[in-house]
Amino acid sequence: MKAIALTSFGVPEALEELEIPVPALTDTQVLIEMRASSINPADIQLRSGAILQSPMADKFPAQLPLVLGIDVAGIVKEVGEKVRHFKPGDRVMGMVPMGSYMDYVAVEEDHLAVIPESLSFEEAGAVPTVALTAWQALFEHGRLQPGERILIHAGAGGVGHAAIQLAKQHGAYVIATARDYNHDFVKGLGADEVLDYTKVDFAAKITEPVDIVLDSAMDPSTFGTGLPGDIGEKNYSVIKDAGTYISVVAFAINQYPKVRGIDARFFQAKPNRTDFEAIVRQIQKNKLNIHIDKTYPFTAQGLFQAYRKSEELPKRGKIVISKNMG
Repeated sequence: MKAIALTSFGVPEALEELEIPVPALTDTQVLIEMRASSINPADIQLRSGAILQSPMADKFPAQLPLVLGIDVAGIVKEVGEKVRHFKPGDRVMGMVPMGSYMDYVAVEEDHLAVIPESLSFEEAGAVPTVALTAWQALFEHGRLQPGERILIHAGAGGVGHAAIQLAKQHGAYVIATARDYNHDFVKGLGADEVLDYTKVDFAAKITEPVDIVLDSAMDPSTFGTGLPGDIGEKNYSVIKDAGTYISVVAFAINQYPKVRGIDARFFQAKPNRTDFEAIVRQIQKNKLNIHIDKTYPFTAQGLFQAYRKSEELPKRGKIVISKNMG
């Protein structure tokens, strides 16, 4: 089968088409014919090699050739002996630890959900990582309640734009940060206030403390150390005493000295069928729409163009890889 793999770090041109065996299934896995995937920040940082120079390097594979990709949407072709919730022919979406840019992907049963016919594979391929991260950040780690105030950074990004919709649907007052050219987009998602933190001091603009901060902004002062950094320090200043600070970028924040009783935590989304099914229901009710910035074909050249696009501004939502275009 075809896989598109990274053969060296640093430039997208190093993506090549390879022939590899179809993965063998364990008893709890499902074999999926991949129809669509997408690009997430972890893919971008791995492709560039930046993450391998950080303290997070030991958490990511570094052996080349390396197949990137976390999200997968496609058709079930085969199931393991202990699989009970899926059968051949089902349309599904889900997540793998790494390696979805290939014709067939083996995925744990609990890391998948059936998708409705109304959802295209391209739409489904954009959903899993960002929607699950937003969902678990808000409702598992943030315990968001109606009427609470929440600051969501990088509001036009993958996680941010999903979180704005979910928080607003849950009855929260949403403040978001985004560059000025994305303000209309972010307001259209439901944000009550939008601030461009590259041009204004968002901490000075927020006059009433927030209950929760959700930070997915790739602050350079955070990436190398895992500590809150410049944006993080301002985040603390706008959170009320005993509030909640959730970061998907500051991986060392759990060890940071506690400030004013604020519950500060880093987390990575943990795929599970229950949460994915809840997300699918939100999509079916038109309460969540994952925006697709652009779609590229499942070819080495297509992936090269997709990763180049991921480095450009402006950008919003997700970049999708589609086998239907390949």
